[in-house]
Amino acid sequence: MEKRVLTFGEVMLRLKAPYGEMILQSPMFEASFGGCEANVAVSLANYGHRVDYVTCLPDNGITDSFVATMRSFGVGTDSIRRGDGRFGVYFVEPGAMQRPSKVIYDRSWSAVSMAGPEAYDWPEIVKYARWLHLSGITPAISRTAADAVIAAAKAASEAGVTVSLDLNYRAKLWNYGESAQSVMAEIMPYVTVCIGNEEDSQKMLGIDTEHIQADEPAEGEGDLGSGAALYARYRKIAEAVLERYPQLSHVAISLRDSVNADVNAWSGCLTSRSGFHVGPRYELTDIVDRVGGGDSFSAGILHGLMKGDDEQFTIDFAVSASCLKHSILGDFNRVKESDVLSLMKSGGRGRIQR
Repeated sequence: MEKRVLTFGEVMLRLKAPYGEMILQSPMFEASFGGCEANVAVSLANYGHRVDYVTCLPDNGITDSFVATMRSFGVGTDSIRRGDGRFGVYFVEPGAMQRPSKVIYDRSWSAVSMAGPEAYDWPEIVKYARWLHLSGITPAISRTAADAVIAAAKAASEAGVTVSLDLNYRAKLWNYGESAQSVMAEIMPYVTVCIGNEEDSQKMLGIDTEHIQADEPAEGEGDLGSGAALYARYRKIAEAVLERYPQLSHVAISLRDSVNADVNAWSGCLTSRSGFHVGPRYELTDIVDRVGGGDSFSAGILHGLMKGDDEQFTIDFAVSASCLKHSILGDFNRVKESDVLSLMKSGGRGRIQR
């Protein structure tokens, strides 16, 4: 049987105010689905991987619609469990100019937050897996969900399955009485590939990033111009994470510089025990939707590592894939591998294709 990629987490019904409007400025929402691990699953399926999505959802018509949506992208749904609880919801108010985008969560008592390790037969689920992708969002919603994530990571690791984790610190979610760092300490020993940013490293892993100072730019970093010192500092942060967790093979960091809600600069870097690589820098103007941008970055990293691409190509692909996501409405990045490769070759000019 062909080995598959698994992603495990919570999907939500996404209710978004129409473009440029505040919540309930007009009496309507645009409905779709979204969630970190589901977003990664869709991207990887679009790149040609066999992917299964694992979660627990209520037995109702919203779940049926979500299952049909995932199947339309080629994502397997046989490991989706039905259980007690509700379908989580999140509301999006898109920002504009200096008004930031806002997210409101309504996910208490969701089915996945109430489903513990016993809801999933993890040894059986990971039996034919090659990779398991998790995020720091699911263990933030409840201790029960955290236990399920720990069980998943442990079962995968024991079965020889590579485990990746997008740290994804969400301050609004860690409210059930345990710190993010204490829970992450139970998950990180099973992780091989870690993805995040500076805040994630500090809030989730306890890395003292504020006191990390960059050395002179290392060989190969001199072509980054005025940004060389900044990238050298991120290299030091990634190396601190690698030192803390000796089983890690890679640390990927996404880099966003927000001018305002419509204009961002976007890049990223990938550090392994053999090298440090910086991706291209894209100037993102007139952003359509930045939600899911980090998940498309994660999917690009996973895609490159699973294909065996060299590390420079992998980070270039991940940054470029995420650049394209900012032009697409909704959580899901709907581009194919060929679209990303075309951007990488064109240098980002966006000329019409005839």
